[in-house]
Amino acid sequence: MRLLLAEDDDSLGEGLQVGLARSGYLVEWVRDGELALAALIDSAEPFAAVVLDVGLPKRSGLDVLRETRRAGNRVPILLLTARDTVKEKIAGLDAGADDYLLKPFDLDELRARIRAIVRRAEGHIGSILCCGDLTLDSAAHAVTVGGAPVSLTPREFALLELLMLRRGRVVSRRDIDSHLHGWQIENDSNVLDVHISALRKKIGGDSIQTVRGIGYIVGKEND
Repeated sequence: MRLLLAEDDDSLGEGLQVGLARSGYLVEWVRDGELALAALIDSAEPFAAVVLDVGLPKRSGLDVLRETRRAGNRVPILLLTARDTVKEKIAGLDAGADDYLLKPFDLDELRARIRAIVRRAEGHIGSILCCGDLTLDSAAHAVTVGGAPVSLTPREFALLELLMLRRGRVVSRRDIDSHLHGWQIENDSNVLDVHISALRKKIGGDSIQTVRGIGYIVGKEND
């Protein structure tokens, strides 16, 4: 999934970009508040989540957060700060932040918090997503069918996770391309078809339904 990282510390930013990429995220990294706001307001492709440092140059993270919410953008936003003050946390949460993380932090905790705010934005609470006998655990990065483990490639897992997060709703090819940015689905439609076919072979042919001319759907809301 596509993330926006706004962090002016080069060492930390580079480490986060590499670490999050290893978890399957495509990270767009900017180093000041003006670039962060431009990416959020002007981008034609949505971000799955934003990791936003409070102490950015040019415009603070709180300014970026407020302007983003004023524009009606509901993207999940996690604030990073080096200052452990209750007043600042309250200001961030009241401005529309979804979560807060104090520096220094563990990368695994950041990954878990990102997964959590993305799930909540899609209407889910826990890390385990189920549809019939198909189960996906985003925290453990594991998939089972009828209790038996299924081995997926990182791209197959990312695709299935997106479809299961939106269980019962049709996910368009364009939306898949936006969230799984970098696959070049729009330029090569065969890329998505290949991954869907591979997924069906591994998890069962009936698990993913094609809605002709639109996209794909997994299960129903109450499955």
